Amino acid sequence: MHWIALRWPPEIAAAQEAPLPSPEALGWWALQFTPRVAWVDGEALLLEVSACERLWGGRLALMREIARLNPVPEVPVQRAQGATSLVALARLRMFARGEQPPYELPSGLPLDTLSAARDHLEVLAHLGCRNWGDVEKLPRGGLTRRFGKALRAALDVAYGLAPDGHEWLQLPDVFEQKLELPALAEGAPELMWSANRLLAALQIWLRVRQRGAVAIELQWTLDLKRLNGVTLPPHQQLTVRTAEPTQDMAHLRRLLSERLALTTLSAPASWLRLRSVETAPWAGASTSFLPEDNRKGDKLHELVERLSARLGPQQVLRAVAQADHRPECRQAWRPALHKPQAAASPPPAASQSAARPTPSPTPGRPKAADGPVGEPGAIYPSWLLREPLRLEVRDGHPCFRGVLRKRVGPQRLETGWWGGPGQGAKEGAEEGGHPAVRDYYIAESPEAGLVWIFRERPSAFLSDEAPRWFLQGLYA
Repeated sequence: MHWIALRWPPEIAAAQEAPLPSPEALGWWALQFTPRVAWVDGEALLLEVSACERLWGGRLALMREIARLNPVPEVPVQRAQGATSLVALARLRMFARGEQPPYELPSGLPLDTLSAARDHLEVLAHLGCRNWGDVEKLPRGGLTRRFGKALRAALDVAYGLAPDGHEWLQLPDVFEQKLELPALAEGAPELMWSANRLLAALQIWLRVRQRGAVAIELQWTLDLKRLNGVTLPPHQQLTVRTAEPTQDMAHLRRLLSERLALTTLSAPASWLRLRSVETAPWAGASTSFLPEDNRKGDKLHELVERLSARLGPQQVLRAVAQADHRPECRQAWRPALHKPQAAASPPPAASQSAARPTPSPTPGRPKAADGPVGEPGAIYPSWLLREPLRLEVRDGHPCFRGVLRKRVGPQRLETGWWGGPGQGAKEGAEEGGHPAVRDYYIAESPEAGLVWIFRERPSAFLSDEAPRWFLQGLYA
């Protein structure tokens, strides 16, 4: 058996103003070295490494790795080794006091480094006992009757006469930690100062679990039940979501800061709780050897998430493709942070008139591209209007900044008969069908150049009124 004892001096942490993660989080961090980790006396973290030290290249290499991966770089971790957990803990206590360990172990260790002997130091000193070896030489029966079983049992463990058993730390499946605030928080800055400690613990948990955070919830407990005669809820909370799994606490910290800045606390807060709502497997960071691929700055999705948190999710939109043959219905704008819905089933196939392009009626002019509007062969404009613009008709000719001259077309589209919103239909209407029966043309305007227009064709679905012309797109 071989043990390593670790300690982060709280006095150094206070001097450096570096908040230490919770003892539980430090224990999670140590699980990356060995599955046998335990806290002793709330003072030191003990690691049993006899079964895994060779995987790290030996004891010395493992000690160096522990120092290199210190979760609190501002606070150097104090380390000591021993054949048993009590010996490692005693040597750590001597190291913290600046004392050199004795040559003979464990007999030469001072009595005040043994937890079980601290309540009996004065009596043992009157008996002439100064170290562990002096107490171990006392008669076993008399020692047990005078000082109880705990002291004798501890000595048996220290000398390897009894098994060294501890309750090992277990990594929870879901991260959830609470923290009592050092003072009542009345605004976002005070909450974020304390939330940093919880975020540090979350990062440790994510790394050990090899997961990335997708959604986290920050909740704070209100210190008042009523304010100005109004009953207050016991808690307030907010949820932060990311587009991709992340272990970057700086990004999560910025998102929380933006959201908290827009949140009004109903009353001063006294407790803070952070919980992982959703996580995903973490594939690790991918780095390219090419310098141009390793650009500095935020990633695009991180910028979108931060802007959404600052401006509101309805102010940062993205285009979402929709299964529809009608050009104006092929995409919709949705909040960028909302998860895309499952792909909708494609609409029923357009009628045969949409599948068969009508040849150009004028000899010598190019035919329309093969396939209906929506096929790769179609010639699309570079700019599509949000809504088709109805055109004025003069003497049977459509006009847009002058009389339009047809160049390519017609290309027929007959679709939308299954229902759903379309041109001239109310949003959300489903009954009766709202078809699009059109002939598309590429036309030339005297001032605007090439444009994409269509003419509504009469059919069984539409009324018998005169066909209408619409402008739907512009060519560069």
